[in-house]
Amino acid sequence: MSEVPPAAGTGGTDPRTVELRERLAAVRQRIAAATLAAGRSEEPQLIVVTKFHPAADVTRLAALGVTDVGENRDQEAAGKSAELAGLPVRWHFIGQLQSNKAKSVARYAFSVQSIDRAQLSEALAKAVARQQSESGRPDLDCYIQVSLEDDAGAHRGGAAPSDIERLAESIATAAGLHLAGVMAVAPLGAPPEQAFEKLAGISMDLRRLHPGAVGISAGMSQDLEAAVHFGATHLRIGSDILGSRPQVG
Repeated sequence: MSEVPPAAGTGGTDPRTVELRERLAAVRQRIAAATLAAGRSEEPQLIVVTKFHPAADVTRLAALGVTDVGENRDQEAAGKSAELAGLPVRWHFIGQLQSNKAKSVARYAFSVQSIDRAQLSEALAKAVARQQSESGRPDLDCYIQVSLEDDAGAHRGGAAPSDIERLAESIATAAGLHLAGVMAVAPLGAPPEQAFEKLAGISMDLRRLHPGAVGISAGMSQDLEAAVHFGATHLRIGSDILGSRPQVG
């Protein structure tokens, strides 16, 4: 397991942990304020996006009470989850995923939030079934990534709204998969409020057919308040907690 080095003069807490604690507290305050402003009684689940940051930061975050982390690339997520086996965190895969990576992702992911085609859900179903027979893993939470752009996800990924019903059915009827809800990224250059209001409507339509698909994964560092206002149940926050990407080399 990745070790967090102690630092002199910090009461056994290294400077990076102090930084993360302060950043995490600031984000949690924003979430609490947004929840109150939206008239909601329950705060969304925070997923800290740890892509490009070392496994030691995940260890630090877990010590600070973070229970859910998100990754965009299978190679990085697989390595970190293996290194940190036994750490009490849930791993969420939130990036674009190739079907040939399904077997790897099924080993560590609590959820896949970027399902945008039936081919991927079918590959995940097969991989999860294999893992359930080998390790008894629980069902995989699956979110349909919805494109909120006019080009059906050419830029930021996702299924066209017209394809959601068919895709939801492919997930809901697959053994080992649990249709958890929808995920989206607000389009660049447009007000996030408009995008998240649209996503809330799509979620409502989905729940009419699949009442258990209540999840709405939306909102990042720059637009979490808008996401909370329009009903996000999960927030994916990276840079405001972890800072800029570490320099490589």
